[in-house]
Amino acid sequence: MVTAGERTVQVGGARQRTILALLLLSPGRIVPVDTLVDVVWNGRPPATARTQVAIVIAALRKALKNEGVTEEVIATAHPGYLLRPDGHVLDTVTFTGLVAQGEEAVRTHRPADAARCYAEALALWRGPALAGVTGQFVEDEAARWEEVRINVYEAMTGVQLELGRHQLLLPELAAAVREHPLRERTRYHLILAQYRSGRRAEAMESFREARRQFIDELGMDPGPELQELHDAILRDDPSLAFEPAAGPADAAAEALDARVRVMPSELPPDVPGFAGRSAELDALDSLVAGQGEDSPSPTVGLITGVAGVGKTGLAVRWAHRVTEQYPDGRLFADLRGYDEHHAPTTAGDILSRFLRSLGVDSDDVPNGLEDRIALYRSVLAERRVLIVLDNVRTFAQIRPLLPGSGGCTVLVTSREQLEQLVTWPQRARVHLGVLPEDDAVELLGRIVGDVRIQAAPGDSARLVELCDRLPLALRIAAARLASKPHWTVRHLVTRLSDGRRRLDELSQGESQVRASFELSYRYLYKDAARLYRLLGLLAVPDFTTWVGAALLDGDVMDAERLIEHLVDAQFLEVVGVDATGQLRYRFQNLMRLYAEELARAEESEEDRLAACERVFRTCLTIAEEAFRRESGGGGGGGGGIADGGAARREIDSVLLEELLMAPLEWFEAERLSLVAVVEQAAELGLDDLAWHLVVSMEVLFESRNYLEDWRRCSEYALEAARNAGNLRGRAAMERKLGLVELRLRRLPDATMRQEAALALYTEAGDLLGRALVLSDLAFIDRIRGERERGMERLREALPVFRAAGDRSSEAYALQNMAQFALDQGQPEVAVELSQDAVRVCESIKGDQHGLALATHRLASAHLALGQLEAAEGEFARVVEIVRARSDLLGLAHSLLGLAETRLQTGAEEAAERTFLEALDVARRTRSPMIEGQIRLALGRAYGERGDGDAGRAHLAESLAIFQRIGSPPWEGKAAAALERLRETSQEGVTGQ
Repeated sequence: MVTAGERTVQVGGARQRTILALLLLSPGRIVPVDTLVDVVWNGRPPATARTQVAIVIAALRKALKNEGVTEEVIATAHPGYLLRPDGHVLDTVTFTGLVAQGEEAVRTHRPADAARCYAEALALWRGPALAGVTGQFVEDEAARWEEVRINVYEAMTGVQLELGRHQLLLPELAAAVREHPLRERTRYHLILAQYRSGRRAEAMESFREARRQFIDELGMDPGPELQELHDAILRDDPSLAFEPAAGPADAAAEALDARVRVMPSELPPDVPGFAGRSAELDALDSLVAGQGEDSPSPTVGLITGVAGVGKTGLAVRWAHRVTEQYPDGRLFADLRGYDEHHAPTTAGDILSRFLRSLGVDSDDVPNGLEDRIALYRSVLAERRVLIVLDNVRTFAQIRPLLPGSGGCTVLVTSREQLEQLVTWPQRARVHLGVLPEDDAVELLGRIVGDVRIQAAPGDSARLVELCDRLPLALRIAAARLASKPHWTVRHLVTRLSDGRRRLDELSQGESQVRASFELSYRYLYKDAARLYRLLGLLAVPDFTTWVGAALLDGDVMDAERLIEHLVDAQFLEVVGVDATGQLRYRFQNLMRLYAEELARAEESEEDRLAACERVFRTCLTIAEEAFRRESGGGGGGGGGIADGGAARREIDSVLLEELLMAPLEWFEAERLSLVAVVEQAAELGLDDLAWHLVVSMEVLFESRNYLEDWRRCSEYALEAARNAGNLRGRAAMERKLGLVELRLRRLPDATMRQEAALALYTEAGDLLGRALVLSDLAFIDRIRGERERGMERLREALPVFRAAGDRSSEAYALQNMAQFALDQGQPEVAVELSQDAVRVCESIKGDQHGLALATHRLASAHLALGQLEAAEGEFARVVEIVRARSDLLGLAHSLLGLAETRLQTGAEEAAERTFLEALDVARRTRSPMIEGQIRLALGRAYGERGDGDAGRAHLAESLAIFQRIGSPPWEGKAAAALERLRETSQEGVTGQ
């Protein structure tokens, strides 16, 4: 409402109200026209928007003038307009001023003045802020002002309670709680007012109602302040009674100064067998270095970490290490933030004990919390005291315990990050991880005895890994060994090796790993707890946020929020950022075992399987799309993605694009997890899913030469398909295992696998699968020198690929036929076939692998024809393609071709450098065939250059390689080259 004197200024229309509201929200400050336009039209303004704003401003000025306002209230000021506050009264400005006065009255202990200021401020409200005004910005501002109003109301009721007006407050507090049931401070005031009014039963019922609503709405208990109030009411704590403030803090402090100061020393005994943590101890030493007599505030340190990681042990060890730096005393309190048997220790109780420890007589300890805080800070002024606060769950627990001035140091331990706690110096925020292996073994030795541990170094190393190098678990294991001298380290390792029993073995006696995890688990949000359980079902080593979304069948952003909550609660740890830019997370093993245990206890078998399947099918969706983008979607000689019974799960298109900016990098980042998914899917009987995923992963296995992963996944999927009677799955996996044997040049095994696949595809009536196997067998024929049979297989397969529209496999067959033509001394035919293959590959979006193969064949054909410039250009193109794909095997082949071409052009030094680079890459591929070919070419080059010793060494090694893998044609070439070099060397000696 706008008034001029006693008259109301009529503001008409939604746009006028919105623009006037924006000006009123920024009195005395320029509001740009662009801002007005954006808010009024919600980011979609018409072309005439700026003109319409000017019309609205003119209308507002006219409305004010019509009511007798002669001065310019709304002024034009580049780049917009401003509302002049001088000479006018704005409720927002008045309200803010009154609130500031109230806050100052609170600081100076004038509760009556504070209550008056707050009441006057709230009286200015006549309804919801900015009612009737639309627009996202205005609505956000209205929400902000409403929050401010509620905060001021809570501040007012707080000082009213200090003044003893609890009975008068009851009706309006009850109404306020009904309007805002989740406001903890309002609840606190209502319960306290009820208690002070003699309505103890109502107070307890109000707390129980609050707890029910918090659990139902938020999935969590009320905060520590409400919990402390509840506990205080249960024991009729005298501090809850109303007492007029009499300023006892100063009097008690003065009385204390008149007496001899007491120096408390409350630290627990130092931790026996402490090991490691030297870097963390050094970081905590910065608390002493940052402390000085002139420090305006205390130094504050924080130690965080998962349950059992040794936070208390580190705090106590450091505290004993620096006792001489704190001549006025060392205080220690366990706040029991995670104690299931006891309620968290209240700040009031700790303050009472600390004050008595510091020399305050019990009779002088104030009843009220605020007065205890004031006296505590007065007593600590100009003292050097170390205060260790252990097992803190929330910042609210320790806020009253922080000293008010420098000279003192506070060290806090918590499983939470306590973001509100500002540590100083910054290095004093220490996050504890598990112990390094050497320190973990040292810890065992200090408890068990070095002789037993050093006598079994391998078993000891395995034991610390089974304990996750977690100090609590290590101490339990060490204690069991120490108490059973007849046990060997290996015996305990055997007992712990069974994952199903490990938590049982480490949860005996007073110290229990499971119990320590359970205490933290109880405080998780409901959804975060379920995600934690479901994550425990997966056998993957690490994961990203989309995995959490799939488990919960929800949104990635929600999953990220819950995962980060689990990180903050120390249930997960961050691995780092992978090559796709995604944060990766992982469990410690014991935490994963506990999560799996919970999942089996709290989730039905149907829900567990459904959650795993959602993850596996999302993996398949992403992997198949990555395969398509990398290979063009066809066979590429490796077999395309076949249709089958494996259902795919949809994934958000924006997320998919983000993940697959570089498909091979996604495969690389997820490699170990994908291998684990294949194994787990196969074990769960999801045969179609397992073998389809292996097919999609071939582009990774082949380009990065992960042959053991390829074999392992294929064998798991083959077994699952065999158990399910799945012919096509068996055929596909026999073929993949044949390709692995082929890459290792174990030709008999490769042939056996491929022939088994051919028979299965034939039985299943799968013509395309049969053609793919024929193409593979043709490659084996070429290695064996059986050119006619190989060419015949390719002629049979080619029309099948064309009929099926499998362009990648068509190109692969063409470039293999080109290679056969080269082997048969027909380079012109090879050029034509290779050019056809290149054209097919260029028509396939994303098939860089096939394009590289076809271009390589074309370059080889040009080289055979002596067309050196064309050959060098094509080989260079291949090198560029395979480098971009990180295709090591392709890079080795293309560098070999480039080196041979440069050698023929006479560029011997460039050729040698290229040969040696190719050999280095070949060694990293672990592919004996390409290494043998490079050594053969390099040996010939050295021999022709006159370096007989180097030439013979490379040729002899190449011959040994070809003999080992069983390739007669290449074996013959190497033997012939070695013989020629020997003859040449003998002729040289004879000539001398």
